[in-house]
Amino acid sequence: MHHPFRALTPIILASGSPRRRQFLEELGLAFELVRPQGIEPRPVAGEAPEKYARRAAAAKAHAVPRRPESLLLAADTIVALDGDILGKPRDTADALAMLRRLAGRAHTVTSAVCCLLPDGEEVRFHDTTTVTFHPWPEEALAAYARTGEPLDKAGAYAIQGLGAFLTARIEGSWSTVVGLPVTPLAALLLERGIIAPALSGVVPD
Repeated sequence: MHHPFRALTPIILASGSPRRRQFLEELGLAFELVRPQGIEPRPVAGEAPEKYARRAAAAKAHAVPRRPESLLLAADTIVALDGDILGKPRDTADALAMLRRLAGRAHTVTSAVCCLLPDGEEVRFHDTTTVTFHPWPEEALAAYARTGEPLDKAGAYAIQGLGAFLTARIEGSWSTVVGLPVTPLAALLLERGIIAPALSGVVPD
């Protein structure tokens, strides 16, 4: 399989997310996977979801040992409704309660990224997408909650999984909802010379 990019610098991904790993693999970027150690910070009262997401991503990045001449990448995804941050549900009942709140309404999903560049610079950015749920009846929401998929997902659903049916529309980036704003990340890495287009020959007219 041909990929669009190749890494010019060693990349360390500080994440336990299978989808974030898959996004880098699909771009064609070789990387080393290191799971961040330590507890994610909790939101502060009145803290904006975007600010919290950026702070959480930075905490993950700084929880991993730095490597000279490497790029260290960490990310965090936050679901918010009416300014309230919806974390991972405690159990199936809590997941169903979250899904009830989201049904028939629009909410935001923010994915923030923290990059520790080879020269020591730290770059943080985020992207936010608006997601609108179809007004599903209680029985459909309960059936999804019982699948177990919502239990380790912020906001109690996975748009890339069984929960795809919940969403009526999105305004913004699908990859941001899944967990990594791929477009701004790739643009940053290309601009900084971390990655390059994987050209293997002359492109035909």
